[in-house]
Amino acid sequence: MRVFWIPDLHYLADVVDDRGWQDCRLRPNQLLALAIPQPLVSRDMAKQIVRTVERHLLTPFGLRTLAPFDPEYRGRYEGGVYARDSAYHQGTVWTWLLGPYADALLFTLGQTPQTLSRVRGLLRPFEKHLRDGGLGTVSEIFDGDPPHHPRGCFAQAWSVAELLRIWHRTRS
Repeated sequence: MRVFWIPDLHYLADVVDDRGWQDCRLRPNQLLALAIPQPLVSRDMAKQIVRTVERHLLTPFGLRTLAPFDPEYRGRYEGGVYARDSAYHQGTVWTWLLGPYADALLFTLGQTPQTLSRVRGLLRPFEKHLRDGGLGTVSEIFDGDPPHHPRGCFAQAWSVAELLRIWHRTRS
């Protein structure tokens, strides 16, 4: 995992090729390395990753797929098919990524009452949204830029599933 670590940026490279070149774009994929039962990085690295992800990728409705400071970032999922397709993984917010983010928080901070409360707080923005598009459902994606309008299909199973998993994991 050390080949992925970018010490100056405090996060993992998105891709490392066979020559050692690192793609340094900040994406949420690295949270999966923290969210598995045997995390692939040290707790200290994980804390740095979580802080960086929170600063640049976390929104009230999920995580951006690319940091806003990146020149390739697209903050709105709108326009024709080509414009929407080019924004899909270039800043669009995916709700299901809150699941790995919650797991990363629990790994880095421990399952304390404070951490469990913080993780449960991730669900709060959805109280209203669950009544917006389709009753009891969550939109597929949201704009990366505020006010984070819901986009894509109005009901996305994996987003609902991850929110339910977070709720179940943090129940008292």
